Amino acid sequence: MRGQTIFISSPLEAEHVARIRAASPAVTVLHEPALLPPIRYIGDHKGAPMQRTADQQRRWRELLAQAEIVWDLPAAEDMPFAAKLRWVQTTSTGVGQAVAKLGLDRRDVLITTARGVHAGPLAEFVFMALLAHFRELALLQAEQRAHRWVRACYTEVAGRTLVIIGAGDLARGCAKLAKALDMRVVAVARDPGKSRAHNALFDAVVPASELNAALAGADAVVVTVPHTPATEGMIGRAQFAAMRPGVAFVNIGRGQVVDEAALIDALRAGHVGFAALDVAAVEPLPPDNPLWDLPNVLISPHSASTVTTENAKITDIFLHNLKCWLDGRAGDMRNVLDKTLMY
Repeated sequence: MRGQTIFISSPLEAEHVARIRAASPAVTVLHEPALLPPIRYIGDHKGAPMQRTADQQRRWRELLAQAEIVWDLPAAEDMPFAAKLRWVQTTSTGVGQAVAKLGLDRRDVLITTARGVHAGPLAEFVFMALLAHFRELALLQAEQRAHRWVRACYTEVAGRTLVIIGAGDLARGCAKLAKALDMRVVAVARDPGKSRAHNALFDAVVPASELNAALAGADAVVVTVPHTPATEGMIGRAQFAAMRPGVAFVNIGRGQVVDEAALIDALRAGHVGFAALDVAAVEPLPPDNPLWDLPNVLISPHSASTVTTENAKITDIFLHNLKCWLDGRAGDMRNVLDKTLMY
């Protein structure tokens, strides 16, 4: 393949830009940090709000116009200038809706995602929350503050049933830790018969048509699926009603998968005993949303997947894909977005 131009369109550490530049003499990497927003934390892919000057915006679009490959999705207003675009490496996993909004689902542009990078960190968040809930961390902390030494009996996590909505990489990460804690793991999947390298981590994989029956046996439920037309509102009042009283509920997928009003009602009634939410239907979560103040809710600002090693891992994926791209082996590229399923 002839020389390719790569445009870095979101904040990326200089060490990873250097790795991309060193990957092949056949690539030109366009990276102008002055045009990118300042980061607010390590791994920040959006950066703090910034307003480019007219000259900066003109330069930005000149760079985008040169690129066949773009690191991260461009903004909607910049898409008309991406005439040469053939491939986007995203920095997130659930990008289907963003791709559709940009019209890239209708263009001959390959999209690869960061799938697999976030499975470990998100699983750690899930079990931080579940262990804190089941082993009553809040009670221990209250007793410590009160200087009370009163022995008690607690429940254990081992032997409990974890129902995971989804059976992909995020489900794999959760199931791995669950099995280490001797939990029973049931995955609810669009295609339960699909061959997966991690299928052995699941005690059962059931179809979505059996969702409510699976939920009825759950001590804890974890949502891992992306937002697609098939998953929108997937967990609603009927699904919460199907769950056992006191169930723990964690969402690391997308907020639009869950009927938020139904969740709030179930939490207020105590039917859902605890919820840990890394995502919300509207983000940022509005200040007047009742979820903020419910005592049985833990809010994470869509940051449970963001760890200091994130960009290094995404760069690893990109470098693998770049070699395949330059060698003409598109079929060997990892994490190619299915534009029909939108994940």
